[in-house]
Amino acid sequence: MRTLFIKAVGVVVGALLLSGCALPSTPYDYTAYRASRPTSVLILPPINHSPEVKATYSVLAQLSRPLGEAGYYVLPVALVDETFRGNGMSTPEDIQSIPFDKLHDTFGADAALYVVVEDYGTSYHVINSDTRVTLSARLVDLRTGALLWQGAGYASTAEERGQSSSLAGMLLSAIVNQIVDSVSDYGHEVAGRADERLLSPQRVNGILPGPHSPTYAQAMATPTP
Repeated sequence: MRTLFIKAVGVVVGALLLSGCALPSTPYDYTAYRASRPTSVLILPPINHSPEVKATYSVLAQLSRPLGEAGYYVLPVALVDETFRGNGMSTPEDIQSIPFDKLHDTFGADAALYVVVEDYGTSYHVINSDTRVTLSARLVDLRTGALLWQGAGYASTAEERGQSSSLAGMLLSAIVNQIVDSVSDYGHEVAGRADERLLSPQRVNGILPGPHSPTYAQAMATPTP
């Protein structure tokens, strides 16, 4: 009987994996988000925890698009960066430590997006290479200092590369991938996908649509218990 039960559980789990199903995550509490109703967002230069020096601006350069497509007015990142530098602020760590009220007084944005680059770059192995970008972020109301949302985004070239079944095929694939990665900026491309996933309103527990989105009213309505 015990053996039959274990086999049955294995069949169920296997079916769930094959169907792409996953256990539901805990719903995010958007109470503060809906109360704030931000319309404009200031994107701060991401703090870089990776060894890749270009990670901050590679990620920053591609954050405006998904946030704008989500329905928010995004302050121009080049103008914002120039303003910080003109006031002697050049490092993301220093910029992200500026008081909320100071940022609000200077830029007039309702909220600020604080991003951290957790991982950025290519890892080389004997039979494989993988370029990955991992981000974490939080959206903060600059008028009150309230945390509105936090989440993470991840993208990798391993998602799109097939794996050969033979050792010779894997070695050849690794050599080709390493050459391609070394002569092209795959990290920047992968960072764009990570940005899109991080700031997509369609993802589970993602940001809410902004005021210029056709689904804004529905998203801001308090859900029925």
